[in-house]
Amino acid sequence: MLFTTMRRHATTLALFAALTTGLTALVNALTRDTISGQAQAQQRALLEQVVPRDRYDSDMLSACYLVSDPELGSAAPHRVFIAFKQGEPIAAALEITAPDGYSGAIQLLVGADFHGTVLGTRVTEHHETPGLGDKIDLRISNWIRHFTGKTVQSRDDGSWAVKKDGGQFDQFTGATITPRAVVNAVKRAALYLESLPPRITTLPACGVQPS
Repeated sequence: MLFTTMRRHATTLALFAALTTGLTALVNALTRDTISGQAQAQQRALLEQVVPRDRYDSDMLSACYLVSDPELGSAAPHRVFIAFKQGEPIAAALEITAPDGYSGAIQLLVGADFHGTVLGTRVTEHHETPGLGDKIDLRISNWIRHFTGKTVQSRDDGSWAVKKDGGQFDQFTGATITPRAVVNAVKRAALYLESLPPRITTLPACGVQPS
């Protein structure tokens, strides 16, 4: 009798597990396209924040390439999205890392034309101290908007620094390391994008491991 009861319970548990697994797989299958579509919509909206939509007539999300360079702040490949106007590349949005944030690496998306002018910047990930360094986050303050329209004249352009270092950008009270790291990263991104157009056709597409 005990053996029969245990076997019945085991069978019930097995059936329940199979049913649960099947339902989970079904839900995943039914929602996969929706989730993917929402993620693409969010990414497209972010791109339009750093490269204004009226500047191009292409789909930036579909023009995604991988670039690798120490100037980008890490050894990992970074994505760059190209904006085209009548078939000609006119701007790009580059993912770049500021490795020297106060609480670790800061991830940014920087939009710029190919002449050193920043079109928009957003912080996409950071671990900076709440109430101090987190002012780089648009949800906390408008500080990150101050890059828009600014042009990097050269690698030695001293205006691309926080005011404490003689530059044009505000630092935060009690927190200079964080804005300094972001300013330097945005400057590097603008300079990098200046050199990008001749190499666009040689870049691997996103999803393809660069050689």
